[in-house]
Amino acid sequence: MHEAAPRTIAVIGGTGRLGAGLARQWASRGLRVILGSRSPDKARAVASELSAGLSKGVIQGAGNADAASAGDIVVLAVPWASHDATLLEIEPVLGGKIVVDAVVPLVPPKVSTVQLPEHGSAAMAASRLIGSRARVVSAFHNVGAAKLQGEEAPDCDVLVFGDDRAARDEIIGLVEVLGMRGVDGGALANSVAAEALTSVLIAINRRYKIDGAGIRITGIPRSPEA
Repeated sequence: MHEAAPRTIAVIGGTGRLGAGLARQWASRGLRVILGSRSPDKARAVASELSAGLSKGVIQGAGNADAASAGDIVVLAVPWASHDATLLEIEPVLGGKIVVDAVVPLVPPKVSTVQLPEHGSAAMAASRLIGSRARVVSAFHNVGAAKLQGEEAPDCDVLVFGDDRAARDEIIGLVEVLGMRGVDGGALANSVAAEALTSVLIAINRRYKIDGAGIRITGIPRSPEA
């Protein structure tokens, strides 16, 4: 089990289902979380709602750039249509931070069909835009947002990709804070597999009338703490 965890996490797109779910899960485990939104007022309102009933942890709300500036680690959880514009908005304040790209290139209405972008994946697009300023890691593509709304950790593994091994290890620790298992998936280019798999999982959800199909990597021994 990785013990280290960042002191403050900025979740950009934190008013959406995935971002809000991650924020509440981290805050409930005692971490300080700042929600980022294009509307600071909306971010503050959602942060107040998410904070209700928490016995520990702090959730605050701010505009995207202010949230990213305050975060030790920045998690991007915006819709694909807003991906590049949001990264360019916050790029000036990223200064060597780890940016976790959790965005999947879903193109409505055919979200259950894989439609990869020009650069192969959202993560590679992020690297082209901000890779000289931040360490880009990708993760959380295959965690159903609905599963994050409850009190228990989702029963799935989280694939983590990046070209900086130390950054991957840090995000694996952030995954394990949530009670899930982080699995090192290697280079950032490999993120294409997890991003494409999201559409497959959506198709499975629809076919079997479930909410939140996930993945489990077999063959890796679990640590005694997991």
